[in-house]
Amino acid sequence: MSAPDARLAEAVREISADMKQRRDRGTVASYIPELAQVDPGAFGLCVVDAQGNVAEGGDAAVPFSIQSISKVFTLTLALGMAGDRLWERVGREPSGSAFNSVVQLEYERGIPRNPFINAGAIAVTDLILAGHKPREALGEILRFMRFVSDDDTVSIDERVAASEQRTGFRNAALANYMKSFGVITNPVDFTLGVYFHHCAIAMSCRQLAMAGRFLAHGGRHPTTGHAVIGPQRARRINALMLTCGHYDGSGEFAYRVGLPGKSGVGGGVLAIVPGQASIAVWSPGLDASGNSHLGRVALQELSKRMGWSIFG
Repeated sequence: MSAPDARLAEAVREISADMKQRRDRGTVASYIPELAQVDPGAFGLCVVDAQGNVAEGGDAAVPFSIQSISKVFTLTLALGMAGDRLWERVGREPSGSAFNSVVQLEYERGIPRNPFINAGAIAVTDLILAGHKPREALGEILRFMRFVSDDDTVSIDERVAASEQRTGFRNAALANYMKSFGVITNPVDFTLGVYFHHCAIAMSCRQLAMAGRFLAHGGRHPTTGHAVIGPQRARRINALMLTCGHYDGSGEFAYRVGLPGKSGVGGGVLAIVPGQASIAVWSPGLDASGNSHLGRVALQELSKRMGWSIFG
């Protein structure tokens, strides 16, 4: 493996140093008690380019709870299992509402607006669970994460999972409401158990950037050259990340960063530069929409310096 492009390495180093010094860090998520314990001063950034070279800065090697970023990978798995039948249970439109909104489900008769809001991801999890025991379904998700990241050490933070299960009343309401419309087919406790656990997967920026590479390269696993998914499906997942990946902050992220991206309330963001790079950033403080504040600022600066916006 050769060194990354000098301009990229310098940009990552300088942006990471700048973000470490910033005082406007957002607010760490507190509704999941374990996440409230995270150091708000943490910041990590990692970019893996098309040749597999790694540029990283700050706390890029520190594992954090990826939370809703896992939804990108469960969506990939579910599409592999069900294909376009998945879209009978979940939509593809931006929500314009909070990630855990109940109101929209009532208007739309239990069909979640997209697979990245909580209700949509719970429906996707339910599809993966079909015909399996919860432990088997979770094992399948974890194996997939380890495969795409080329790292068998990726694991679930059981304390975070337990914390989510103790406090996940809104998610339970969403799941039960969808169950009443037949969108959820498995026992609600089983589906929620798998959902809470895959959201509690812990990864570093480096591991997460490695895991996203197949979406930057037409669905192919760069290490093996084998197709994880087809090119068209990779494009469509990226499209959903662009339009829905930051909840009701998705338009702002597209406007300022110009890349497909998926956030998590643990403060992480996975961003994709089609054909060029996979990026992971982590800063625990969130903005009003539940997205990493400095994560977005850092990605905006990186996209600008490297000319990476998909809009030119």
